[in-house]
Parts: sequence; C-alpha cells; structure tokens
Amino acid sequence: MKILIADDDPQILRALRITLGARGYDIVTAEDGQAAINTAIDQHPDLVMLDLGMPRLDGLSVIDALRGWSSVPILVVSGRTGAADKVEALDRGADDYVTKPFSIDELLARIRALTRRVPAADEEPVIIFGSITVDLSAKQVVRTTGGTNEPIRLTPTEWHILEVLLRNPGKLVSKHTLSTAVWGPHPTSDTGYLRLYVAQLRKKLEPDPSAPHYLLTEAGMGYRFSPDTEPS
Repeated sequence: MKILIADDDPQILRALRITLGARGYDIVTAEDGQAAINTAIDQHPDLVMLDLGMPRLDGLSVIDALRGWSSVPILVVSGRTGAADKVEALDRGADDYVTKPFSIDELLARIRALTRRVPAADEEPVIIFGSITVDLSAKQVVRTTGGTNEPIRLTPTEWHILEVLLRNPGKLVSKHTLSTAVWGPHPTSDTGYLRLYVAQLRKKLEPDPSAPHYLLTEAGMGYRFSPDTEPS
C-alpha cells in the first residue's frame, strides 16, 4: 500500500519513511502543500498523511484541493491540538486526526482503520430511519427529500462508527467497545475523538443535530442507535 506523507519537518519525514517502510508500506513524501498535491496526482497514493502547517499551501488548502477530485483517505498528523482545528480539518474532508507527538502504535492503528477492507456479506440489511437510508452492503447513505435522493458522503471512520451502531439497534454500545471496533485492540484513550465523530454524523444525518433523535448519547457510558425514535 502506498502512503503519501506531507510534512515540512525533514526529521519526521525520515523517521516515518523508515518506520512505515519497515512495515511494508510504500512511502512517498512531500515537503510543502503544493508538492503534496502534485505528488498525489502523479503517484495516486492509497492514503495521505498530512501536516496542517506547511509552506506554499497549508494542510487545509491541500484537503480542499484533494477533495475536489479524490476520495483518498486523509489522515491529518499535526501539532495543532485545539478542537477547532480538528473540527475544521474534518469538515473540510479529512478522515481522521492525530496530534503530535504520537505513538507509532496509535499511528499504525489509525492507518489500519482507514484502509480496512471488510468483505461484504451476501445479504446485508438496508436500514431506514427518518429520511435516511443506509445500504450496508453498498456502503451508501442517502437522504430522501420530496422524492429526491441525495447521497451523503461519510469518511471511513464515520462509516465504521455508524455501522457498529446500526448493527446494534437499541443497544448501548460502550465507548470502549466502539473505540476498539474502530481503532483496533489498542484504541486511543481520548474519548473526545468519539464525541467529535458522532457530532459529525449527527450533522450529516439528524434532522436537528443539537437535539438528536437517532444517534443518542448515554452520558458517561457510550452511544445508542434508536431507530424507533421519531422527531415530534
């Protein structure tokens, strides 16, 4: 699998090239935003790891450019730790966000999560709640309004969280269970990531994200998909 790493720190580029290369990944690098876009066009990577603070073009501009023509998974690896930075990057089209400094085990888990390929079962259910239709086999989400179907794009991480919840209708899914399902056997201990992704899903799927009817929070415990809860 080919990974494009875009970062203006040559030490990070060198360390990641050696570390990920030793694990069988094909690594290409770029030291600024414009080079990242050019390399993505030329090399067609399977995953892009992207710093936000780069010269020529910053990481957010690179995300905008890539999302204009590509659905390649984008993993932001940045020293910016503020929630606003994470939200903006995800809103612009990034699929996941890791803050520096990071452990290599966490980074590898995020890479595996973004590139996970699960064989589809022969018959997967189609789940409908409100105006939303989710086809688990085709991995498609559609909103139907006035007879018109509008596709909804989910990031790989958003999809995996939604899939776990939909496969457990009405059941409480603990934060630990959900984190392990999404990020592997060594999930991040920062449950803020789950809150962030669930908030993104609500923005895309709920009639009123501030008062969710389907993707519910059980305070201090986890989340629950409630298919029978209709808006008043």
